[in-house]
Amino acid sequence: MNTRDPYEKTFPAVPPATRGRGFAHTWWGHAWLRALEDSALDGRQVKQGRRYARSGAVGAVSVRPGGLTAVVRDPDGTAHRTDVLVQEFTEAEWDRLLDLAAAEAGHIAALLDREVPPELAEDATAAGVELLPGIGDLDPRCDCGEWDHCPHTAALCYQVARLLDQDPFVLLLLRGRGERELVDELAERSAAEAEADAASEAHADADPPRTPADEGVPAAQVFAAGAALPALPPLPELPPAPGQPPTLDTETGAEPELDVDAVEFLAQAAAAEAHRRLAEALAPGHADRAPAAPLTLSEDAVRLTAEAGDFRVRSRLAVATGRSRAELELAVRAWGFGAAPGLAALEEDRTPDRGELARARAALAAAWADGEAPVLRRVRARWTEEGTGRQLRLGREGRWWPYRREGGRWIPSGPSAPDPGSALEADPAP
Repeated sequence: MNTRDPYEKTFPAVPPATRGRGFAHTWWGHAWLRALEDSALDGRQVKQGRRYARSGAVGAVSVRPGGLTAVVRDPDGTAHRTDVLVQEFTEAEWDRLLDLAAAEAGHIAALLDREVPPELAEDATAAGVELLPGIGDLDPRCDCGEWDHCPHTAALCYQVARLLDQDPFVLLLLRGRGERELVDELAERSAAEAEADAASEAHADADPPRTPADEGVPAAQVFAAGAALPALPPLPELPPAPGQPPTLDTETGAEPELDVDAVEFLAQAAAAEAHRRLAEALAPGHADRAPAAPLTLSEDAVRLTAEAGDFRVRSRLAVATGRSRAELELAVRAWGFGAAPGLAALEEDRTPDRGELARARAALAAAWADGEAPVLRRVRARWTEEGTGRQLRLGREGRWWPYRREGGRWIPSGPSAPDPGSALEADPAP
């Protein structure tokens, strides 16, 4: 390996790979290849690129912040300048990642041993920093003229998987920082954290200030006051239907900026929601149930759209939420299957934590008998069945949501189920 400057490294070409041996052996090397294989639109190009890399067609690889470059040769000897671009981290993202790495001495030791702790990658993802590339994060550029991954960019990615296996700092260099700079920053942050911990322990050992004790109120006095209070009035009866708000169709003309139809719709929707909440409050066992989380503005807009019959109202709600009409209709469909959790399954693209993933794997293993399980490929919290247009999504609440591929997009195809087998079988393969 030759070092040209702290922010660029050139790795010499490696000899052809032994047939039958994989390009990646570490979990982060496999994650890199999944980003390539799951993103490419033409699997034949990827397979051809794998053959190129195995035959030794990839020349020296230059690694720098934001990109890779190499010359890749066709079987006839034609050379192609090939680049793969990767998004660099912002200063804020680096700050979060370095804080996480410095907080655990084991993380630093693992990195120096040329290993990526899976806990560090998972914690970084939870903090909004995707250390490893995902689908669409590897941006191919090649002078052969292909706009998607071609055999040359695929071959470069396969070759880089070998480099990542040996030195994960290659990935961090792609994200924008050299090894020397990272080691120095981690050392500084680790020392600062140790000083802060020592100061905190010293402060905790100091005697707390003494304050006069609060005498409080005698319990007998409080009990006597409570006994004198009148009994609570009986609960009101639930009206048979929501009230009708007054009409705004009067002889007086409305202000130009006032949408009378929208205001009338909002008044009617508010009356219906008030009636629903009162019914819940009067239902037996209401006091024992945990209160529902308040809806966000985006969720409430979808709820309102599901109730709105007026085309103009639905169009205004789409504009207010930053969705297209088609996107909002899809959100309404998801809402109809499961309210806010159903909408979250549609719009969230999240990565399960270790506990969730372990429970999901156990549920998948128990859902089908031996030899009957479908082939499912996971990307974050979504499991897609190979060879069909079906998908399962794992919600934050632990339920499985079925999806179907139609018209080039994934649409919700039914309500959630507590286990993956029930959710998938409820929506037969097309």
